[in-house]
Amino acid sequence: MATTLEIIQGIAQAAANAYDGSHEESLNADGRARKVGLKREEGHLINDKRVSDGFKVRFGGPNLTILYQAETRLKEVAQKGFENEISGMIGKIASFLKKEYKAVTGNGLTLTKIGEPSIVVQKLSNYRSDVCATCDYKIGGIEGVEGIKEPSKDRLDRAVRDWLALGPANKRPKNDTRKGK
Repeated sequence: MATTLEIIQGIAQAAANAYDGSHEESLNADGRARKVGLKREEGHLINDKRVSDGFKVRFGGPNLTILYQAETRLKEVAQKGFENEISGMIGKIASFLKKEYKAVTGNGLTLTKIGEPSIVVQKLSNYRSDVCATCDYKIGGIEGVEGIKEPSKDRLDRAVRDWLALGPANKRPKNDTRKGK
């Protein structure tokens, strides 16, 4: 049974193995091509037009968040099934992480999807747009780790009130000539 730290380190190494160029056998030290399924893996590394897309992972308690970012044409955003394509890309990333985790650690990884992906599209120009998508997964095998809780609302307010209470309440300095408060 792997510890929480070993699981997180294994996932981080699996994500790091998906660097730009990892799909080329000649660019890897072990000579093994790693294909995630990203658009940047299509075509030749130098000769073809480069597509900007990639992903990163973030940990929050027992959950893993996959963040996918890509530049795309506005024409593609308007097509039917665009959200399904982005959701499918996040699914490809999750399956790559599972496969690469097994190659790195020798153990299996269980990722259970939590909810639906959140997709944000921002217009960059009349031709291009930026797509940012996130999806949360529950990491299997992590025990005893608390999830992220809501921040305390009154913590700052209470600290300011305590600080103000330290000073002299409603006392005027001796050189203050104003009457009343």
